[in-house]
Amino acid sequence: MKGASLLLLPLFGLFIASCENDLNKVKEIASTEMGVVVEPTTGVDLIMSDSARVKLHLLAPLMLQYQTKEPYKLMPKGVKVILYDKQTQQESGNIVADTGISRDTKKLIEFHKNVVATNAKGETYKSDELYWDQTTKKVYSHKPVQVTMNGGNVMNGDSFESDDAFLHPTLKSSTGIFHVDEKVTQ
Repeated sequence: MKGASLLLLPLFGLFIASCENDLNKVKEIASTEMGVVVEPTTGVDLIMSDSARVKLHLLAPLMLQYQTKEPYKLMPKGVKVILYDKQTQQESGNIVADTGISRDTKKLIEFHKNVVATNAKGETYKSDELYWDQTTKKVYSHKPVQVTMNGGNVMNGDSFESDDAFLHPTLKSSTGIFHVDEKVTQ
């Protein structure tokens, strides 16, 4: 019986050590979340303007505001952003996604899952992620993107970057399907 106890002692010590690691991980996670205030808002309909000119119109069924060291707003049930031309005040495009995260201190909006963006020319960008840096006025994605142009031409890339009006895109490792009118080339 004493021999069995001696065999179980190292196993018990290993069990305690592994629990301590797990407890430390739980404490670490809990400490980062301490003081977090979540403020839910439903039916979000936000119009952002600058000098009495509408810049964008944000719609989301639910927005959760997290008060952390770097506060952010999570839109877990979908988000739509309508963009407006600065001069004409006409709609110049939109972005729709399953999830959105607005990081106000970084002036960055993240869009995730089923992201579809449309520009003023009617071109459509599809990806699983899109980042909009409002400081540099750039949009970009590190995931595959598909751009469908007006004439039906399609471009694919491993990643892309563009101005925030989606008018000057740069795709990396791009391929495409372009329709060619044989009459024009002859």
